[in-house]
Amino acid sequence: MGILEKISEIEKEIARTQKNKATEYHLGLLKAKLAKYRSQLLEPSKKSEKGEGFDVLKSGDARVALIGFPSVGKSTLLSTLTQTESEAASYEFTTLTCIPGVIQYRGANIQLLDLPGIIEGAAQGKGRGRQVIAVARTADLVLMMLDATKKDVHRSLLEKELESVGIRLNKKRPNIYFKIKKGGGIAFNSTCPLTKIDEKMVQMILHEYKIFNAQVLFREDCGADELIDVISDNRVYLPCMYVYNKVDQISIEEVDRIARCPNSVVVSCNLKLNLDGLLEDLWEYLALIRVYTKKPGQPPDFDDCLILRRGVTVEHVCHAIHRTLADAFKYALVWGTSTKYSPQRVGSSHVMADEDVIQVVKK
Repeated sequence: MGILEKISEIEKEIARTQKNKATEYHLGLLKAKLAKYRSQLLEPSKKSEKGEGFDVLKSGDARVALIGFPSVGKSTLLSTLTQTESEAASYEFTTLTCIPGVIQYRGANIQLLDLPGIIEGAAQGKGRGRQVIAVARTADLVLMMLDATKKDVHRSLLEKELESVGIRLNKKRPNIYFKIKKGGGIAFNSTCPLTKIDEKMVQMILHEYKIFNAQVLFREDCGADELIDVISDNRVYLPCMYVYNKVDQISIEEVDRIARCPNSVVVSCNLKLNLDGLLEDLWEYLALIRVYTKKPGQPPDFDDCLILRRGVTVEHVCHAIHRTLADAFKYALVWGTSTKYSPQRVGSSHVMADEDVIQVVKK
């Protein structure tokens, strides 16, 4: 029996097993086996597959992966937001390889990758799905393109495909400390009451992975799925925006309902509706900020800015300007919303805000 058949059998058994107190250990064990087989499936085969590669050099200030089912408007969106022309047609699978484009917004260059349409079973390699998903893992944000005229079935199918290959959308990394030891058995502890898992289930899951000596500490109330994610150590946690296209073809009440859903944006690529709103949300989700530099005795350089991530300190800014600047750093003068008054003399640990101006003074 091959890996795909084993995965199919386990998925069927999980589906027909009733969830109650008596079956929770059995389900936990099945989930561990399923995760193990899926990770084997994702390992590259020894025979190198010939064909057009998907490796696109990472460039710009952030990378966004545009994924979705065929014919939802991904190529139209890429052509509208960037200078890149991606072939768009009314038939499915117009895009057969990865097409990169660059969105120029607020001084930032955001790389947008138009990936071929995902079909059901992509995680198992159908329709070049494995290459598509491998590129999505390297992105800073997933832009999931959906057809507003179709129900949420597409969204749940795509989420399932990404979930099965270790991409967790809009989720935080589980706060579980896990370390394999050379001896001493399994040391289990928690800093909060656990309602979804107990020590016996933790041991059963670890034994399924042939781990008999480890230290496990739960810092939050997590279940078997979160523990398996931590043990596997190959999960990617990415923010995701759900972009509903073709809203001009549905009722205004339905548009209002979709727009109020968490992490959702409604657009129409053909009529160019709400594309400005999409770019604003994209900026927020990528957590980008602009920092302007100033030389002593001169006005700030507003023509050129440093694009950094929210939460960066003055030290990060110094590294972004030049790698040797941090070593010669004495103090900095900062103008902007991150200071109590302008200019404020700050140290290297000061946290910068969007559109701050900085002047670095060297020793």
